[in-house]
This record gives sequence, structure tokens and C-alpha cells, in this order.
Amino acid sequence: MNPTFKIVFTFVICSALINHIAAQSESMTIIKGGTYIPLYGIDSTTVTVNSFLMDVYPVTNRDYLIFVEKFPRWNRSNVKRLFADENYLINWERKDAFGNRLLPNTPVTNVSWFAAKKYCDCLGKRLPTVDEWEYAAMADEISPDAREKKSYNQHILEWYETPKSFKNTIGSTFVNYWGVSDLHGLVWEWTFDFNSVLISGESRKDVDKDSNLFCGSAAVGATDLMNYAAFMRYAFRGSIDANYTGNSLGFRCVKNIEIE
Repeated sequence: MNPTFKIVFTFVICSALINHIAAQSESMTIIKGGTYIPLYGIDSTTVTVNSFLMDVYPVTNRDYLIFVEKFPRWNRSNVKRLFADENYLINWERKDAFGNRLLPNTPVTNVSWFAAKKYCDCLGKRLPTVDEWEYAAMADEISPDAREKKSYNQHILEWYETPKSFKNTIGSTFVNYWGVSDLHGLVWEWTFDFNSVLISGESRKDVDKDSNLFCGSAAVGATDLMNYAAFMRYAFRGSIDANYTGNSLGFRCVKNIEIE
């Protein structure tokens, strides 16, 4: 296939995908930027997060089905093992349909980092960074940073301890300060630089090589040794590879705010 034609063809398919899930795509909210001290880091470094748009809800089975229909190479039978392991979409009834096993508005799971990234790319979006996700997720219903509230951390830990049920639909958990739903209490979610915290080097941002998505080393430090909820998230991220899929792992997209 001519390279130019391939680019145009891919653009047309992505445009069709955008049109098909316009309603979900438009369901984004602004996360106003700021600074915070993450759990990890060297010398309690303060991290600055720029303002960005985040999907209100995780991507659903209905949304992802449209993606698979437009890109058959991402259905269960065609996907390459380099990009998704053997459990990719294993909870779907067929290779190209979730059938009656799952509800349309439940979060899609058993999706790899590569597949999630491709999905977001086709919408002109991207996966959130670790910093963006943690910054948005540290809010409860009434405050942008609820990490020191016992009730906030207890809510997250109780969810971690509860046997998972993936029949819960999007919007079934609390809406936080920013207007984002389901960051805690529904599924785990992919981030763009999911294991960068655990990579050795001068900076945890040095993850420009794809090979870094497949390995991690020891955590370099922590600023709050009592934040068990966050420790569990970072431990989970650091234990997986980019082609990993799991029945509790989904994703949502974010988008840069265009500055005129």
C-alpha cells in the first residue's frame, strides 16, 4: 500500500471513529493545573501539572467495540502478542463483540496499554500521565486534595479489599471536585508512563524508549509512608508490562487544552 494512501486511509477511519462516539468524546471536564507533592520522588520534589481535559468516565465496552469494528487488527483474534497478551478481551463473548456477558456501559477491561493508547490517539487524545491521573484522583467530592482525609483513603482501601464485580456501570461511584467520575471504585486505569516511577536514572521522566515500558526497578522513595492506597497503585503499575491485560484494568483519555 502506498504510504501516503495508508496515512489518508487511517485518518479517515479515525475520523469515523470520532464521529461514532462523539457523545462520549465530548464528555470531558477541565482539570485546572497546579502543583502537588506526589507519593514518590527525590527530596519530596513538587510536581507541576498543567491544565488539561479529562474524560468524565472510563471508556466503555460499547465505545471500544466501535474501535474494534473500525480497526479489526485490534480484535481478539488478530492482535499481535507483542501488543496484547493472551487475556486480551477474554471477557468478550466473541472476538469482535462483548455479547450478553457484559453491559454496554460497563468499563472495558482486559485491554493493553498499546490498545488503550491507540484508541486515545484516534480521538485526538492521549492517555494521562501518572502525575495527571494522581493529581485529578486526589480530589474527593468537595476538595481538590483530600489525601489527608481519613474518609477518602478509607473509601479507596475498602474498594481494594472488596471482591471485584465488573457489572457496575460508569457513573456508579462518586463525582469528584473536578467533575470526574469513577477514578476510584470501578476499575484500575492505564497511564501513559505507568511504570516511570520505578525506573532508575536521573529523572523518572526518562521513558522515551519503548523498552522502558516493559521493565522497572525499585521505587526511589516516598513522601508519605502511610498512604497505602497510593502505594498499591504504584506497586500495581510497576508490576505490569505494556502488553498486559487484566479483568480489573481499563482506561480513560485526556486531552491538552489548546492555548490560543
